[in-house]
Amino acid sequence: MIRPRLELLTLETVERIIAEAYDLLQDPGVRIYSDEALELLAEAGAAVDKASRVARIPRELAQKAVESAPSPFCLYNTAGEPAVHYGGDDVQFDPGSAAIKILDHSTTRSRPPVTADFVRYIKLAETLPQLDAVSTALVCADVPKAMADLYRLYLLLRHATKPVVTGAFAIETWSIMKDLLVAVVGSETALATRPIAVFDVCPSPPLLWSDITCQNLIDCARYSIPAELVSMPLAGATGPATLVGSVVQHTAENLSGVTIHQLAKAGSPIVWGGSPSAFDMRTGTTPMGAVETMMIDMAYAQVGKYLDLPTHAYMGMSDAKIVDTQCGFESGMGTVLAALAGINMVSGAGMLDFESCFSLEKLVVDSEIIGQARRLLRGMDVSEEPLALTIMRQVGHAGNFLATEHTRRWFHKELVMPSAVVDRDFRRTWEAKGSKSTAQRAHERVEELVAAYQPRPLPAEVLGELERITLQAARACGLDELPALEGG
Repeated sequence: MIRPRLELLTLETVERIIAEAYDLLQDPGVRIYSDEALELLAEAGAAVDKASRVARIPRELAQKAVESAPSPFCLYNTAGEPAVHYGGDDVQFDPGSAAIKILDHSTTRSRPPVTADFVRYIKLAETLPQLDAVSTALVCADVPKAMADLYRLYLLLRHATKPVVTGAFAIETWSIMKDLLVAVVGSETALATRPIAVFDVCPSPPLLWSDITCQNLIDCARYSIPAELVSMPLAGATGPATLVGSVVQHTAENLSGVTIHQLAKAGSPIVWGGSPSAFDMRTGTTPMGAVETMMIDMAYAQVGKYLDLPTHAYMGMSDAKIVDTQCGFESGMGTVLAALAGINMVSGAGMLDFESCFSLEKLVVDSEIIGQARRLLRGMDVSEEPLALTIMRQVGHAGNFLATEHTRRWFHKELVMPSAVVDRDFRRTWEAKGSKSTAQRAHERVEELVAAYQPRPLPAEVLGELERITLQAARACGLDELPALEGG
């Protein structure tokens, strides 16, 4: 089969972007608020001004770091099986994160999510076959903020088997999250050998690393837990207004992250990712569903592929507030373009309202879009010889291909059969079934899949250790008991 691909940049432009990014690492350099990172860079030959906390990173040092970063690598499910492949043009999908609101079905208002919402989300994400991984998609409002990041991971590890895309909000909570992962796989060695999670790590635009995110990056490297760089220039606000200019900034920020990461431990897995955006000058918002945002994503992914690094992007999202027409066309565009760009991990399914709100119904609709995008990537099968002469001559002018063995053999292979969320019936049948909208059918699908969720048997000692670690963190934050899981 011929797989369709889409690239926005010429090879010459990619090389110009990378060359300018290397120049930015030296002038103006990168401001870094981590003493350990500055020491690593200084020992490796970077010029470090401790007063301004600016490191000027030589091109050769950054190039060496890129060369030492592995490509490809895998994430594993809890059974120890490879489930996600970071590398090449393989494309996988996970839900977006981290929403501070959730949209209730048949309302136009969002609210802070709680534990029961997160458990329902996990059950749904686990049962949707189009999702290759799960994410810490929601920030639960019924636990203290100081433990919100680790609590999401705790809930996922209790209920999910798929690999996890996550991230820490603090230096201290990263180590607790690492301990939770170790409790599931058995040892730090097992976690390094067969990682079940990847941590998003975000530099701040332009060209800046906070102490928290830099330490998270270093800790990921030291324990060989995959890190996913999430550079976020806003074109016209915290980055150049030209799309290609923001790609240059993104490249420089990610190169600085790769350098710090590989100096901490060469050979540790790292992903070339991001969540940049165009900047809407009318509203002051960051539209994730804008085509310009998608273009920046596709372009930086092309740069990452040129550097032979695994890639990631936040795409397939919408800035709509409900599951409506805008939601559908923005999510559909982003998902298909990400697939055509060959981005290894596409995070975004389920997300609304500038990455701030999550919808279970949208997650179901997005899964149907993902199914269609995967079919597009398969391309057209040209293996039959001849392509059509035999069957066309067999049927002749009668035109009844339905009765042939050829049709019975091929239609399952050639056609994606969507769930009932997608309406392809006659109008009279649609009316007989209640004239339901896509959002209504999606809600029915949510309820069906959540009810079908089968909990995995978690060994008592693993469950006990997960609860012990999380409860200890909760009590340190002033919470005596963990929220009830509503039968989850």
